[in-house]
Amino acid sequence: MKTNSYVRVLADENQISQCKADLASIEEEVVSLTSLLSLAGNEVRFKILYLLHREGQMCPCDLSDVLEMTMPAISQHLRKMKDKDLIKSKKVGQTIFYSISQEHNSLLENLFNRVLQPSIL
Repeated sequence: MKTNSYVRVLADENQISQCKADLASIEEEVVSLTSLLSLAGNEVRFKILYLLHREGQMCPCDLSDVLEMTMPAISQHLRKMKDKDLIKSKKVGQTIFYSISQEHNSLLENLFNRVLQPSIL
């Protein structure tokens, strides 16, 4: 069995220090983005987000019909995303409509473009 071993001859202390400082400066954004991506990383939630992006807004009943899932299951996914401000809701009469929060729209749009153009995956 072949094993790879690496030996560092000389550490670039300046590079290491700069990289640590760079990571520290973006820590809050990294945490926020990874949280968003972990939510969107679920297949059902990604499909919900895609549908909300494509349609602008949808109610849980329609999402339930499209995804062929129960209302409680859809509602649980919507609640998780709403709790993290990934989506927002508005009530019209007795119906609640969900849409993607404006601040996350452009990031998600890039992901959806990759789905629509699989050759760039």
